[in-house]
Amino acid sequence: MARRRFTDKDRARIFAANNGTCHLCNQKIDGVREAWEIEHVIAWELTRDDSDDNLRPAHVSCHKIKTHQEDRPAINQAKRREAKHNGVKRPSSSLKAPPKAPKVSTKTPLAPRPMYREVTQ
Repeated sequence: MARRRFTDKDRARIFAANNGTCHLCNQKIDGVREAWEIEHVIAWELTRDDSDDNLRPAHVSCHKIKTHQEDRPAINQAKRREAKHNGVKRPSSSLKAPPKAPKVSTKTPLAPRPMYREVTQ
């Protein structure tokens, strides 16, 4: 599914529906002097949702901060989970049982014996 391009009409509708307020910092956006973007409340890559319920206006700087601090880590984690679920990513360890520890003897050791016998004549 390709990302949707928002028309000027879409931007005006979303801006008006939110009273021209940045939904991240809750400050008014001066639409003439300040750059703003349409921001997905829940990242598009996670939901593929372009409905008006998921869209809000945000300052470019606020949007950039949210994307790098919140959205990107969540998107990366979701992609890792999906890859693991689909079997794309191999497990980092083998599934073999770990090697067994050597057995410890509970028997008492024998007394040392001389290596050579004395020969008596």
